[in-house]
This record gives sequence, structure tokens and C-alpha cells, in this order.
Amino acid sequence: MSRKRESSGEDKLIERFFKPLAQHPGALSLSDDAAYLIPPPGHDLVLTTDMTVAGVHFLAGDPPDTIAQKALRVNLSDLAAKGAESIGALLAISFAKDIGEQWIEEFCNGLGRDCRSFACPLLGGDTTKTPGPLSIAITAIGKVPSGKMVKRAGAKPGDVVVVSGTIGDAALGLLASEGDPKLNEHPEVGDLISRYRVPLPRMALAPLLRGYANAAMDVSDGLVGDLGKLAAVSGVGAKIDTAKLPLSVPAYDAIHLAPGYLTAVLTGGDDYEVLAAIPEALYAAFAEAAGKAGVPVTAIGMFEAGEGVAVLDANGKELSFEKASYSHF
Repeated sequence: MSRKRESSGEDKLIERFFKPLAQHPGALSLSDDAAYLIPPPGHDLVLTTDMTVAGVHFLAGDPPDTIAQKALRVNLSDLAAKGAESIGALLAISFAKDIGEQWIEEFCNGLGRDCRSFACPLLGGDTTKTPGPLSIAITAIGKVPSGKMVKRAGAKPGDVVVVSGTIGDAALGLLASEGDPKLNEHPEVGDLISRYRVPLPRMALAPLLRGYANAAMDVSDGLVGDLGKLAAVSGVGAKIDTAKLPLSVPAYDAIHLAPGYLTAVLTGGDDYEVLAAIPEALYAAFAEAAGKAGVPVTAIGMFEAGEGVAVLDANGKELSFEKASYSHF
């Protein structure tokens, strides 16, 4: 007599919450141990992975849908900075013991919305329980025309230091989320917190970076530190002017209320904006094209011969920082 296989709790969880997100045919409806992906003709695959951990990358009490969105979007931000378009993602998640089905449903609702919005279907992954904090690892897979991935190395003396969007909102949003009284008095503090919880990957810049940028990366750990990484691997130095920083209204107000917030803006991280080296002769055309694509960009300095990053204040005085960016170690 044959016996019908009983579904495990994990099988039921995957069937209910994650299978609906796996719309790519290569995902095999999450019925196998692996997925398959055929690179589009004339394209290279671009792979990136980032972990997000409760208490490190997000607050444990943040809404579940925003946690899912951040976990995916920080990876999509890497793809965008490489000039790549997303084609799918793998998810490995370790649920803390106090997480129930309602939380998982809200998490998957947020993840599903972004999978659809960014054309990045779930391809597979793994689910486990952990006695430690909630941990999420996403591997995003992108495509780029063969040989056209924009590398971190490649900036040249005379290139313009360019950033997208605004800088510092997320770092200030984290401070506000942790109870900073001055920031929480600002009427737009909710915008800062939203930038921390749900970054916006600049996917619209991907094709433009392929055509204009000598080098690019996303700003995840802090503008000063990440610029230092890009400059170092490119074998150049850089100089930026804080008076040219693109700031939101609440970030601008915070800095003018208490200049100490400038350090958080420059080194706090979680911006997930694009940082790029654009040849000076091409900057105007790049900025115009980016504007038409709906992404504002700002020139904040120049790459130059030498090494290191000089950060100048509004009076031309060079600033120094105890830490140039966030570090896990």
C-alpha cells in the first residue's frame, strides 16, 4: 500500500507564502533543490549578495514589509551601480523563534510587491529557524551587455565625483528611530525614517552608467568611506566639497541646527545612492539624461592624482573623521 507523503511545516510555509513569488519558469515553482537561468544572448550575468540582520541593518520592530523591501533593494542597488538590470533573486532567511505566520505574510507581501515592481522574481532559496536574530540573505542576479559591467575601479584624475539623490537621510532616519529628540521634532522626520527603512535603488541609472561612467558603486557604508574605496581601487585620490552635498530639507535643517549631524550625513551610510566617476566633458550630458530618467544627480567634487579623500567644509577647511564609514568589524 502506498502512503501519501505528509507535508512538513516548512513545506507548507513555502507553499503558502513563497511559491506565489516564484513566477520565473526557472524557479520550477520551488519544487526542486535548485533553479536554472539562461543568460540572455549577448549578456553577462552580474551577481551580488547582501545580508540584512535584525539590530544591525534594521530594527527588530520595523514593519515586516519594509524589512523585506530593504533586504531586496540593497542588492538591487548594487546591480544598478554596475549598470545591470535585475532578472531574479535567491532568498535565504532564518526566522527568529518569535516570528509567526502574520509576520511572514506581511514580509512576503512587501517582498512580492518589490519583486513585481523591479522585475526581479524569486528563484529559490532556503528557510530556517534560528535562536538568534532574524537574518536575511538575498542574492540578486542581473544582466548587462557583454563586457559592459561598470566596475568600481576605473576613476581617472579629472573625473567628476557624482552622487544621485540626496545623502544622509537614512543615517539621520536611524538616529530618529532610536529616539534622537532633536530630529524627532522635525515635521518631516517620517521621510528620514522611510529612507532608512526602504531605500530606493537607482535602477533607471543603470543604462546611463554603462554609457558615461568610468567607475561606480553604491553608497552603503557611508559616502566618505565608500568614496575612499572607489578611489583606492582606481589608484587615484578625490576631493569633495560639503557645500555641494545634495541634502533633503530635513537633513539640511538638522545640519544647521547642530553641525555634528554632518558627520552622520557623510559617514553614516544606508544611502544606497549611486556614486560615480564621470568624465568632466560628459557630466552635463549625463546629468541631463539622468534628469530625464527621473533621477537627480549632483557633482560634489573631483578625482585627482594621488591618494586619499579630502572633505572640505563651506570655508574650504579640510574635515577629519574618527571613522570614514560604518564597519561591521
